[in-house]
Amino acid sequence: MLPKTHWEHFTHGADIGIRGIGRTKAEAFELAALALTAVITDPAKIVARNEVLIERTASDSEVLLTEWLNALVYEMAVRGMIFGRFAVNLEGNDLRGSAWGEEVDVRRHEPAVEVKGATYTSLFVGQAPDGSWIAQCVVDV
Repeated sequence: MLPKTHWEHFTHGADIGIRGIGRTKAEAFELAALALTAVITDPAKIVARNEVLIERTASDSEVLLTEWLNALVYEMAVRGMIFGRFAVNLEGNDLRGSAWGEEVDVRRHEPAVEVKGATYTSLFVGQAPDGSWIAQCVVDV
């Protein structure tokens, strides 16, 4: 039986932890991105109208996760967008990803906070005893 995939938040002082749990490492990265979005707004309110491509390389999986999440934060800030769907392809420590979303509509999306960036606090990428993959860190809000 395959583990159940999902995203979740965990408490961490004034900031917030995000966690993606997936059947693969790539899926855990996708779900961590969805958890990032859920800090800001309900992902169900986002229409996947436009695709943004993101490529990153890092020294290890943990740094790669922060690079991926920080690239999403950057793209949201400079494009005025919010993302609600993600696809990640991992080859070693190379990531090729897509994020789909739309321009922020304050009345419809009702953004709660602005995420400033992903941190190395509680940073972890690895497998759980049930075989699922976990990708997590704390984001600065």
